[in-house]
Amino acid sequence: MYDLSNLSPVKGAVKKKKRVARGPGSGLGKTAGRGEKGQKSRSGGAKPRFFEGGQMPLYRRLPKRGFKNIWKVQYEIVNLRDIEERFSDGEVVNPKTLKEKNLVKGKGPVKILGDGNLTKKVTFEGVVFSKKAQEKIGNPGGNTDAEKSE
Repeated sequence: MYDLSNLSPVKGAVKKKKRVARGPGSGLGKTAGRGEKGQKSRSGGAKPRFFEGGQMPLYRRLPKRGFKNIWKVQYEIVNLRDIEERFSDGEVVNPKTLKEKNLVKGKGPVKILGDGNLTKKVTFEGVVFSKKAQEKIGNPGGNTDAEKSE
């Protein structure tokens, strides 16, 4: 059985902290283990990780391409074919009901595209339509209370 009142670390497990620049008796006095002269001996002499010894660095050698438009609207896309499959006659199609039926993930605004046919009469709220979808929805008498069409 072990006695927990007098535990000590294993020999060699605990090492004393190296105290540099504390006089000649310490063994790391004078230059404090940095050598004599040069950039690495100076304070603030550390080079960044991407430094390539004065050679033109990679990030400047490679060409710049394109840009990221931060104002671009990324629509969640739903086709008429999916609405035909998952919705019954007289239901309301809005972002909330589309999310409930796992047609959108809920990241952004919803756009209805015209792939497939819609034979049921459904009401649309809070969605945007393509021109083809707008034409097809007009046929069965589906009500489009849309914000806008693009």
